[in-house]
Amino acid sequence: TLTIIDMALKNANRILEGKSLSPLNLDEIAIDDRATFNLLKESNTTAVFQLESSGMKDMLKQAKPDCFEDIVALVALYRPGPMDLIPEFCKRKLGQQKVTYPHPATESILKETYGIAVYQEQVMQIAQVMAGYSLGGADLLRRAMGKKIAEEMAKERPKFIEGAAKTHGIMADKAGEVFDLLEKFANYGFNKSHAAAYAVVSYQTAWLKANYPVEFMAAVMN
Repeated sequence: TLTIIDMALKNANRILEGKSLSPLNLDEIAIDDRATFNLLKESNTTAVFQLESSGMKDMLKQAKPDCFEDIVALVALYRPGPMDLIPEFCKRKLGQQKVTYPHPATESILKETYGIAVYQEQVMQIAQVMAGYSLGGADLLRRAMGKKIAEEMAKERPKFIEGAAKTHGIMADKAGEVFDLLEKFANYGFNKSHAAAYAVVSYQTAWLKANYPVEFMAAVMN
């Protein structure tokens, strides 16, 4: 894909040079380009990195992404496990279903994903904000959850419940409910840093296809 991007840029810049225009620099393109998001909403994504399978195209039609953060979330959700959350994510995004949060303390963390935990980093942040974990401790919790280490989990549950009571005065049953939710999620959660890196390349290829379709598809075919 990086080779295709490089070839597409060279194709486009030859045209621009002939018109005495400045060359393209993908680091400077608008991250909210309307033509690019129209292309994504229409699922016209053949040859677009990560978004070209039939399943991804169906998801784009449902989700109608309109910001970069949506692309990051969709890249993370289209994996075994979290894929089941896609319909709910799309309904919440489009206002067809009410956005709710496991606890008010989690709103700032889950707002960008419409109240649904999508990333491993969100598990860590919830443990930090809701139960007073250090980020190092939260990462150990995420790892124990993801690998289903029973011995470690037996230690973490009372620690989380006690921390939630101490930090926010949250009742034990509610804290236990959130802990169970995180445990279920952490088993299949994707890390946001990885999804964001993918989404940058997805956006760049979509941008090239939307704005320089001939030059982009020539690079793909070559």
